[in-house]
Amino acid sequence: MATDYFERKLDDKRRLTIPADLRVEFASGVVLTRGFQKYLHLYPKSVWDEQVEAQLKGNVLDERTADLNVQFRMGKTEALLDEKQGRITLEQHLLDYAGIDRDIVAVRAGRYWRIQAA
Repeated sequence: MATDYFERKLDDKRRLTIPADLRVEFASGVVLTRGFQKYLHLYPKSVWDEQVEAQLKGNVLDERTADLNVQFRMGKTEALLDEKQGRITLEQHLLDYAGIDRDIVAVRAGRYWRIQAA
């Protein structure tokens, strides 16, 4: 059965450990962005490249496309999982945006994950 939900505590260096059974999903890397509300989106890099980037390339004069680009690119970070423990570091500005201190909840939302304060 696939993992669709997990809870974690960030360590003192703001690192999030991805569950072992999900690490292959993030083998291409991760992309973290602001969510539509006070949460974060965690994308496998392959999903970001294949699906999100394609949607953000719409008409240059379309205001909705521009708004989506600002929403998803402001504060966007990319990283690779560390090989030994499957961790990523969450930047402080993203944690501040989502109101996350140390405890997080991650929920699968289709092909990406929503990360929010527990």
